[in-house]
Amino acid sequence: MPATLKVADRIYHTSCDNPMGGGSLQPARSDTLSEKGTISMSLVNETLALARAGGLEIAPLAEAAGIAPAVLLAPEARVSAAQYGLLWSGIARALDDEFFGQDSHAMKSGSFIAMTHSALGASTGRQALQRAVHFMRLVLDDLAGEIDIDTARVRVTLVHRAGKPTPTMFAYATWFILVYGLVCWLVGRRIPLLAARFRCPQPSAAHEYQLMLCDDMTFDQPATWFEFAPAFLDLPVIQTASSARAFLRNAPGNFVVKYRNPGSFAARVRRALRALPATAWPDADAIAQRLNVAPATLRRRLSQEGHSCQSIKDELRRDLAIEALQDPGRSVADVAAAVGFAEPSAFHRAFRKWTGQRPTDYRAAHLRKRA
Repeated sequence: MPATLKVADRIYHTSCDNPMGGGSLQPARSDTLSEKGTISMSLVNETLALARAGGLEIAPLAEAAGIAPAVLLAPEARVSAAQYGLLWSGIARALDDEFFGQDSHAMKSGSFIAMTHSALGASTGRQALQRAVHFMRLVLDDLAGEIDIDTARVRVTLVHRAGKPTPTMFAYATWFILVYGLVCWLVGRRIPLLAARFRCPQPSAAHEYQLMLCDDMTFDQPATWFEFAPAFLDLPVIQTASSARAFLRNAPGNFVVKYRNPGSFAARVRRALRALPATAWPDADAIAQRLNVAPATLRRRLSQEGHSCQSIKDELRRDLAIEALQDPGRSVADVAAAVGFAEPSAFHRAFRKWTGQRPTDYRAAHLRKRA
């Protein structure tokens, strides 16, 4: 796995309602795709597998989230953050378990709302973290967090009950998303995650979890823990009961992309590209120059993260296209040109590979969901 990317104590000023990003293709709405990107089918399928294990029918849940049957059969497809958030919430309600059956004790529907209101009473990031971790200890039987704080870092260790199987990566990630996403929202900033260790084996979707969490991740470790830069501890809680109403409409499913790791080289390349029209994206050497690194260094660091400049361009083209198609005022031909396709037919082929749907079908499904 890659070495730790040194984010030190820098706080990334990524507001919950103002995600990073820019460029010529602006989101059609504030809750559409941001620079953070889309969700892979590997994570979607992990989520659906838990629903299936809980005795639920998959097709209606996917349809309610605006995910077409063809997309479920396309392993390379992606879904939007909004679609994944709807799927997450729909499964949690259907199971009446916001932890998806991954603990001996169900996290009943409404638990996250209760945790949010409990943490709203905190005055600082430190108190918010303590309240969130304590709440999760109360509602789960098999998994509990322990907080250790010193001047260099904040470590949250996840301990699971003796005699129970080691939790999966998805279980650890679910716990993390609920606690971390809430605390980030409460202080109004992304809290830098410096490193993470997991007792479970490396999952097949390890790369997606890296994007979600941080670069410095290893598996098959003696303990599971997350380490944060400590600057957030003294930040004030800026949210109120009034702001919580809007926040809770989409939480916690929207956390999966909202607070993704922004310090990786892939994220830096992505931000540099988003600042330019897709038709003017530079080559790898020019990108390296923009980032003030040697081309060889950029290639090496991207390779460590499982990327290349071309793969990032392809993924960003895909995400921008998905984003733009959610605006009914834009023609498919206009979207194709804006994301760098000279021929609409080539765009149609690429989009079908990305999502399992034609652009027109994807747009129609999205508009039906909004209606």
